[in-house]
Amino acid sequence: MGRTCLAEPDSGGEQARTLRPGRRCATWQPDAASPRVNPMAAVRRQQAARPGLGVHLQPSEQLLVQTAEMPTDTTARRQTRALHAALQQQRQAHLAHPLPTLAERRADLRQLRRWILEHQEAICDAISADYGHRSRHETMLMELMPVISDIQVTLKHLGGWMKPQKRAVDRKIFGLAANRVIPQPLGVVGVIVPWNFPINLSFLPLVAIFAAGNRAMVKMSENSRRLARLLMRTLPDYFPPEKLRFFDDSGGVGIAFSQLPFDHLLFTGSSGTGRAVMAAAARNLCPVTLELGGKSPAIVCGDFPLRTAAERILYVKCLNAGQVCTTVDHAYLPRASLPEFVRLAREIVPQRYPSLASADYSSLINVQAFDRLVHAMDEARARGATLLPLIDGPALDRKARKIAPHLLLDAPEDCELMAREIFGPILPLIPYDRLDEAIARINAGPRPLALYPFSHRRRTLDHIVTHVMSGGVSINDALLHVGQHDLPFGGVGESGMGHYHGREGFDNFSKLRPVFHQARVSSVSLLAPPYGALVDRALKLLVR
Repeated sequence: MGRTCLAEPDSGGEQARTLRPGRRCATWQPDAASPRVNPMAAVRRQQAARPGLGVHLQPSEQLLVQTAEMPTDTTARRQTRALHAALQQQRQAHLAHPLPTLAERRADLRQLRRWILEHQEAICDAISADYGHRSRHETMLMELMPVISDIQVTLKHLGGWMKPQKRAVDRKIFGLAANRVIPQPLGVVGVIVPWNFPINLSFLPLVAIFAAGNRAMVKMSENSRRLARLLMRTLPDYFPPEKLRFFDDSGGVGIAFSQLPFDHLLFTGSSGTGRAVMAAAARNLCPVTLELGGKSPAIVCGDFPLRTAAERILYVKCLNAGQVCTTVDHAYLPRASLPEFVRLAREIVPQRYPSLASADYSSLINVQAFDRLVHAMDEARARGATLLPLIDGPALDRKARKIAPHLLLDAPEDCELMAREIFGPILPLIPYDRLDEAIARINAGPRPLALYPFSHRRRTLDHIVTHVMSGGVSINDALLHVGQHDLPFGGVGESGMGHYHGREGFDNFSKLRPVFHQARVSSVSLLAPPYGALVDRALKLLVR
């Protein structure tokens, strides 16, 4: 949920400051035998090529850029050695036991569930402390419940997923031979986790990784320190280190982690940092799944009840104070509906959050995120936009790092709030006169992670879904496609590559290995040289 957004925060999470990439601090140093490759070079080239689209960096991201360009210190080298040792331990364990049984995989999944159930309150407390304040109910609803549900679904279907698949054989050529596809574990999978949903975006991948029979190393965000300590302190009682290891973001882990020769690497974060991670992984030809960000739009059509649309859009926009990679970044409305939507928003939001002090309303992750949004709001105002707070009383509380939900009207297209993923509780409203105007405007930018059309007309919905490509779609609501265990989750274009959740997650972290089994008598041998009349006659039958 992605996932790591304005200032392009990590789409599943990480927020930003001055440049677009995502997070993960690290010290970077090439192997002596390898040419020096700067994983941030692509990001810098992007900046140079598109100077109007600045890249926003967290403090850790700035460190990533700096350390990618300078020698490592002793601490970083020590940390890198520790990471390599952990990987070697897991790889040796995999080689010794490459194909865990169904019972073993189910036991791993039950251990994940047991850890969550036995640490619910500690998890909520740790995440809230990392945020400054995070609604306990949001943690339960958006983090713990989806993982528990996904484990239950996976336990139910895993036996079927593991079965070899029979595939067709061309009998004219291969006679009585047989084909099958067998899913086998890849080995050791690396996971880089953002801060905005740190349990959801670490444990949902682990469900798929363990279901596929793999081992895992997981690196947490620098903004999830307390949760990382909880994980590192308690999980060894549930899993041995050769099965699962968690790492915090201390000691120069970031780039070093992404440069490990994993069998697969999953990154959730910003598209800028995704480029750097992909470049680092490429040194080892390590396959990657990238869950990135994007400005996910809602399109409200004239036939859809406006109150219902407002209730659903604003629920998602205010969730986690807008720090959700698949939130509604902005909404397109028929021009005549705009004043009524504003009126409804001013009615709906105060009923849910009477004030900034509401325990149900979460803080922004850090001061940098708060200041970034305030600066972007000030810039929009200075350029003629209107910002309407939706909660009575103070609209800002820097000490609590809270910003009231706002509507944004009449904003220039190139201002910060319109040009980059917002990742905060600000909803731009964009009027349209014809539906195709909204579609064309969306298609003029990068493909979003999600699309939210609101209409009861099937032809209209089909037109929107057909003409706007996105990672996923929720129709007549927002965000909820992410919670469907039998739907793959992933982006497209700049919003990501690869999928997980459900069967697609199992397949993503498996090697779907094709196996051809020759029959006792091979008809292909009749086509061996020296070629003559028999082969000519056979080819005439086969090539037609």
